[in-house]
Amino acid sequence: MTVVFAKDFFDEVRSACASAAAALGLTGPQESQRVMSRADYKGAGVEYRVRLDESDATVECSVKIETDTVRLTVGLEELAIAAGVVEKRGGLSYSARNLKQLRKSLHGQAGYLQRVHPFLADADAAEQLMRQAGAREWNKDAP
Repeated sequence: MTVVFAKDFFDEVRSACASAAAALGLTGPQESQRVMSRADYKGAGVEYRVRLDESDATVECSVKIETDTVRLTVGLEELAIAAGVVEKRGGLSYSARNLKQLRKSLHGQAGYLQRVHPFLADADAAEQLMRQAGAREWNKDAP
């Protein structure tokens, strides 16, 4: 089995997400390797976080929005289903067991990102959609 290293991950994320980031006006990636290798892209009111889980050999994109009172986070596929841009689970690959699988997973997730992003332009609609998708929620005023 080929191992995907952090350097490969970051190179592949930049390659897979470049056109989507440019088309959607996202900044990034901001790259980090604290617990997991991750690359973050940010737009007006939204953040996309792409993480590599080396122990599971998977890659996953999550979506985060913040309002004045709450922070919401949900997986990209769940959000795409809630937005109605895909019909059911299983359309995305998460495998990162080798470079070929990593590329396939990242390109598929970048495609979903482009389809979901327009639904996040309006803050109130985005908050409702995130909740509909089953987002985890944190109160920003909580200690």
